[in-house]
Amino acid sequence: MSTFILAFIFFVAMVLAMAVGYILQRKTIAGSCGGLGALGIAKACDCPEPCDRKKERMAREEARQKKIAEWEKDKII
Repeated sequence: MSTFILAFIFFVAMVLAMAVGYILQRKTIAGSCGGLGALGIAKACDCPEPCDRKKERMAREEARQKKIAEWEKDKII
């Protein structure tokens, strides 16, 4: 049991040391260097057609874009 406690204390100490180092550098959190796009991958899955949830989201987004376009058209006239 003492081995687990010592290992836990060690990991907590390492996390705290990394946190202090990060805070002292005063850097903002940055993203990766391109992610999947940098590897030439268009999407995360290899399925030829989007799943039902994705289709629903795409339909909602398309409907929202149409409403915005109609609103802009009415606003101009």
